[in-house]
Amino acid sequence: MSTPRVYVIHENPEWFPPLAAAFEAEGVPVEEILLTEGQIDLGAEPAPGVYWSRMSASSHTRGHEHSKEYTRAVLGWLERAGRQVVGGSHVLELEVSKVAQHGLLAGAGFDVPRTTAVFGTTTLKQAAADFTGGRDVPFITKHNQGGKGLGVRRFDSLAEFGAYVDSPEFEEPVDGITLLQEYLTAREPFITRVEFVGGEFVYAVRVDTSAGSFELCPADACEIPQVIAGAVCDVPGTSRPNAFEVRTEVTAEHPLVQQLRTFLADQRIQIAGVEFMETTDGRTVVYDINTNTNYNPAVEETAPASGPRSIARYLGGLLETQYAAQLTA
Repeated sequence: MSTPRVYVIHENPEWFPPLAAAFEAEGVPVEEILLTEGQIDLGAEPAPGVYWSRMSASSHTRGHEHSKEYTRAVLGWLERAGRQVVGGSHVLELEVSKVAQHGLLAGAGFDVPRTTAVFGTTTLKQAAADFTGGRDVPFITKHNQGGKGLGVRRFDSLAEFGAYVDSPEFEEPVDGITLLQEYLTAREPFITRVEFVGGEFVYAVRVDTSAGSFELCPADACEIPQVIAGAVCDVPGTSRPNAFEVRTEVTAEHPLVQQLRTFLADQRIQIAGVEFMETTDGRTVVYDINTNTNYNPAVEETAPASGPRSIARYLGGLLETQYAAQLTA
């Protein structure tokens, strides 16, 4: 039988090196499962170990249109076999649906953006008119299965939106669901992403939005200086200093952090980054749950704890609990 280890399920090789380095530093055996192809023997037992899924909702933008379906199949196989899975099937379904995220957050009492989910394109323009009450007021669109700023645009009039819907520039959502969402104005030009590992607070990242666009990605080689309520990007080569910083005044004792900690525990989400915005009218609006992780070297240099190493320690602890005898043999 193979030596138990942590298996990291994902689809983007560029994400893995910082994680691999963290696992090596913590002395935790790790192996990646790159779900861009492959196979599983449904009659066989999965290898012993702890499996962590960090599949991204934006996998289709990297040419991996079927990776989410592969992950659904693999997670079901692992769970039926009784393997410990972090970020299991229920978490994957939350990762790939902002509709699901919105419903759970609202149900737990968080302030969330007013949102309408539109299926297909036939009724999009009418839905926008209904959403704004027929007035020309700012609103934004998003893709339900998001990441990378997919479909996130601001519109200031119904005519502008109608022209976009009818144009070749219209971005078709991969699942056919477009979100219409209220436009939020930040009190100061930043949003905050709160990172949790093992259900515990690690740090909060302040993301500068002063350039005024729609994308967020605290990942290495992905420093986009332009954000609006809620999307993760993967675009290299557009960095600027201090776009991402640790927000030191947001600690584990912060009321919102405590509320999020309880929410994640209730939803059995062990590893997550949750984004919120503080608005000019005094709201603290939670709008996005990322059930995968990001890595930014500038943040890691000043953070009170390393995100990747916290993950390695947490998953390594689960591995040790289950397979102590085999690991020391």
